[in-house]
Amino acid sequence: MTLHIVLLPIFVLLGVSHVLLLRGERDVVAWIGRLAVLVFIAFYGALDAIAGIATGTIMVRSGAASDERRPEIQWLYGIGGDLATPGAWAFLVASVATSVVLLRRRGRVAVPGAVLLVSASVPFLDSHIYWPNGVVSMLVMAAGFGWLALLPANDCGSLPTASRVAVGGPR
Repeated sequence: MTLHIVLLPIFVLLGVSHVLLLRGERDVVAWIGRLAVLVFIAFYGALDAIAGIATGTIMVRSGAASDERRPEIQWLYGIGGDLATPGAWAFLVASVATSVVLLRRRGRVAVPGAVLLVSASVPFLDSHIYWPNGVVSMLVMAAGFGWLALLPANDCGSLPTASRVAVGGPR
């Protein structure tokens, strides 16, 4: 229960990462990414509130913290799972949209970050943050977000070549 209370605002930060990467972008794909982030935040937050906080509250307060087989607990896990599905798919859509926007804007230099972000978003569809797949996907996702966030602000679209560097950089 407490862990889910702590994680509730942290999961929102996953969506905020997309919004920050898409800032200043005005095309349709960027707006699809932003809309997908809103769906992710709403549905994934509901998952944590129901399957984590509500279920944990019932289990702790009823003194049956270890009995997850109770029907009311299974009902809450069920609705939480139903809400997680559109949230996780929306996150994948946001990851693809963010990657497409940054690949178009920054070119080849964005490829590693885009590949990391999208590939980590796929296991997130069903692994949440559970060990080992969920934890690994969160770490890979962080690496992808980090790569994309550290891209240079210019629009050169390619990595500098040795010849450009040798003669004083791009012109």
